[in-house]
Amino acid sequence: MEHEEITLHGHSVSYQQAGWGPLLVLLHGIAGSSDTWNDVIEQLAERYTVVAPDLLGHGESAKPRGDYSLGAYASGVRDLLTALGHGKGTIVGHSLGGGVAMQMAYQFPERCDRLVLESSGGLGREVHLLLRAATLPGSEWVLPVLAANRVIDTGASLGGLLRRLGMRAGPDIDELWRGFSSLGDREARGAFVHSLRSVIEPSGQRVNASDRLYLAERMPVMLMWGERDRIIPVEHGRAAHEMIPGSRFEVFPGAGHFPHRDDPRLFVKTLSDFIDTTEPADVTDADFRDLLRGDG
Repeated sequence: MEHEEITLHGHSVSYQQAGWGPLLVLLHGIAGSSDTWNDVIEQLAERYTVVAPDLLGHGESAKPRGDYSLGAYASGVRDLLTALGHGKGTIVGHSLGGGVAMQMAYQFPERCDRLVLESSGGLGREVHLLLRAATLPGSEWVLPVLAANRVIDTGASLGGLLRRLGMRAGPDIDELWRGFSSLGDREARGAFVHSLRSVIEPSGQRVNASDRLYLAERMPVMLMWGERDRIIPVEHGRAAHEMIPGSRFEVFPGAGHFPHRDDPRLFVKTLSDFIDTTEPADVTDADFRDLLRGDG
């Protein structure tokens, strides 16, 4: 897969696109990129039109000073899909991308056939110490030292530190390593800090969608989690599942924070089955009004 680029609002946005069929949008997590989906894109492209963007401030997309809130990210995804000529689709979000996916379903329900939340942020207070520490005052001055080439080159030391912090060898450390390595770039570091502080504070996640989950009852929703997720606990997914009538909850045995990388085949099978066994949502303004008024 190769990255393509488009200019939106004066900024370059990088994305991967492949396949034919119903639209499937894949949204990555904090400090990540569309490359996190590389193990599953080609399999999914056999049945779906897959669009996987590098969110603004991440990957090969531009990293301007600006708004890195969940609402801004959701608007950016909507604008990208519109510019590429796509309409409604199934929205899949991992970690931070899960928060963006929920925000998109809230702001633009007419663009969302289904909502899939994988190890999603925004569903509870608890989050790993590593991310909470990165929101502390002055972290923007510490990160460039930690992300300097001489530190990045000592992979064994960083891997050992991540393991002591509870990260499992394999995809969790690989993905955190890749994200950490990107922070040597000043613009990427600024986008990371602004994105993180918009959803997390030193004491935990500051954004919680639990009070709005009832709005998803007329949209097919699936939550996917790794059994051994040390970044965001699986209990968040279980609690959200209980709050969304008719939702589906899948736990990947032995997986960490990146189920789509721990077991790509199971991820593709589970996601495809969910799409095959549900009808696309058709949420109208009247539906939203009834839900908001408690008449649903």
